[in-house]
Parts: sequence; structure tokens; C-alpha cells
Amino acid sequence: MSRLDNRAGVALGVLPLLGLLTAACWAAAPEGKPTGFWVDPDTPSARKARVLTERGREPEATLLRRIADQPVAVWLTEENPAPRVARITQQAAGDNRVPIFVAYNIPQRDCGHYSAGGAGSDRAYRAWVARLAKGLGNRKAVVVLEPDAVPHTVAGCRDRARSDRLALLDEAVRTLKARPGASVYVDAGNASWIKDTDALAKYLVSAGVKRADGFALNVSNFQTTEATEAYGDKLSKALGGVHYIIDTSRNGNGPPPDTQEEETGAENWCNPPDRALGTPPTTRTGHPLVDAYLWVKRPGESDGTCRGGPPAGQWWTDYALRLASAAKENLPGREDYTQEESATPAGPAAPSPVTASPSPATDSPSPAAASPSPAPTASPVTSHAPTSPATESPASP
Repeated sequence: MSRLDNRAGVALGVLPLLGLLTAACWAAAPEGKPTGFWVDPDTPSARKARVLTERGREPEATLLRRIADQPVAVWLTEENPAPRVARITQQAAGDNRVPIFVAYNIPQRDCGHYSAGGAGSDRAYRAWVARLAKGLGNRKAVVVLEPDAVPHTVAGCRDRARSDRLALLDEAVRTLKARPGASVYVDAGNASWIKDTDALAKYLVSAGVKRADGFALNVSNFQTTEATEAYGDKLSKALGGVHYIIDTSRNGNGPPPDTQEEETGAENWCNPPDRALGTPPTTRTGHPLVDAYLWVKRPGESDGTCRGGPPAGQWWTDYALRLASAAKENLPGREDYTQEESATPAGPAAPSPVTASPSPATDSPSPAAASPSPAPTASPVTSHAPTSPATESPASP
């Protein structure tokens, strides 16, 4: 039985007759026990599906419900996450379900690249994590901690002493794990990023992964589940058998070609075409080390203003429809769909290159002496994963 099953209060390991369960279709659990992951009834996908239904565009609405009916993570970036976390955890507890959160506010969030921002100081971040923990109370929740933070640190985060950032993550794990209902997974990047898993493991240990419930892989990325499990098993072995979760939200067709689009300059990670929804959220992974497949990235939210997309984190109906149509999983509502068949606007009239340029680099290297191990050679800009802000834009008309 996985740790996540245990913390969700669902003894799946002793229920062999239930078969494969998705989070949207759990069998009955003992009275008062959580029965699955929480599904937000008012996501952009849900709102847009309702609008399309009202307009008589049921095939498209049915496609969008393939996203709307699944539990997706709530990304936390606001200054005080406590009120929203408290509201969601209370609602989820009332429904006997478990919400999924992404804590995404560490200072110098992605080390001055595309997802700039985060708390203004280490002290501010500690206070932010404390507020998040306060919002959790004693209620159950899954928290994915700081996408990209550890891999960027391994690769060499500009203007950050590695030991300082890792210590900050370790403190965050301690603070969140002090809440009895919290399952915490420290982000570890994706299978195509840090190749030296032994070095990554050492950094994860310094970031508190062994006090957490495990690590998270493939957040907002497209690596296949098979490749991710091979990578995750290797990393887990280096950590002495630590469990992990996988973001399967958009990996149904695997990663896009590792090339940059010549015409627009769009990089392969940004709104790549021909991708698909992956395995729906479930704790029935069939893998002893994988606690769950989750949709951490919110399918249908843009990666940025590339390939005709809106700004990062904003809802993009056309892209959502394409992800849902291309999905291979046996979800309800699969229809053939192409961009040409859709009457939904596809964002700006003309595709534009990525406009979110990196923050100016400085010439000051990160102190290496404090690092738990030499940083392996790796590009510090590999994932660009986190593109789901805390606020959601209304569904487009």
C-alpha cells in the first residue's frame, strides 16, 4: 500500500477486487473517510464546458469535460494562501475527498528565467509556508513542493547559495509535515533534465525529501510514464527506496521533438502541438514505488505567448480541446477534433515568440563550497514547468 493511499484514508492495498480506480470514480470507503481526490467544480474547463453546452456545441463541451471532471492541482502563489487553502480543504473534507496543492513561491522561483517571482526573501518565504500550513489545519491534502527548485539548484541557480535554498526547502517540509493530514512531495524535475541521479539525490536529501512522503516527477512536462518510472526508480534507489508521484496531465503522446520552431522561435516545451492528456489521476499505478499519477499541471492552461497562446497560466480553449481529443485513455467524450474544425478563437491573431524573457543575469556565481556535491553539467533552463498561477482567468467566450 502506498503512502498516499494510507494518508488518503483509503486502504487500496487490501481491496484487490476493486480493480483500476481513477480519482473521479472511487469505490465506497468507510463512513467519514476520504474517497478520492477533490475535483474543483469551477475550473476554467468546467466553466467553458457549461458555456459550450448552452451554445449547443455539445461535442466540444464533452471533450472539455474530460478535463473538468478530473482532479487537478491548485497552484499557490498569492501572498497569503491560507484563506484559499482553508476554504478548499474544508470543502474537500466535506466531500470526503483530498485536494492537491502546488506550493510555488520560493524566492527567485526559477532562478531568473521564465517563471520569475516568488517570495521577496527567505524570511518572507518561511512566513508564507507557515500561512499555507495554517490553512491546511489538520485536514488531508497533497502538497507538491516547489516545482523546479531542486533541479535548478543542482544545475546552478544564479545568485543563490545552494545550501541556503536547500535549507529553505527542508524547513518547508518540516513545517508542512507538522500538519497531520499533509502528504508532501518535493519536486525533482523530469527524466530529460538532470542526468546525474546520484547528485540529484544528494540535493533532495538536503531539501528534506526523506522527511517528506517522497518526490514528484514530470510536473508540467511531457515525458512518458514509462521513461519517468525508469528515471524515478533509479533516483529512488539512490535515495534508499523513497516513493514518488508522476504528473501525467499532458504526457499521453510523450515529449515533443527537441527542436526550436524556426518560424516563430517557440521552444519545444512551450505549448507544443500534437500532445495529449495522459493517464487520469489515480493511486492505482501498478508500481510499488509510484504513489499516484496526478494532474499537477492544469491541462488547457497556456505555457506562454508562443504558438498563438495567451500569457502563461491563462486558459486556452483550443489547446485544451486538442489535448482532450488526442488522449488515448478511455475517458468519456473522446471525439475527433482539429484546430480547423473549432470555432473557438486560438489566442492572438498572429503567433509570437515567447515574450517572457529571462531576468538579467549577473556575473556573480553561486558559492559552490556550500553545495552537498559538485553540480553536474546541465542546462539551468530545461523544464520551464511551472506555468499555472494561483489565479485563473475566466473561460474565454
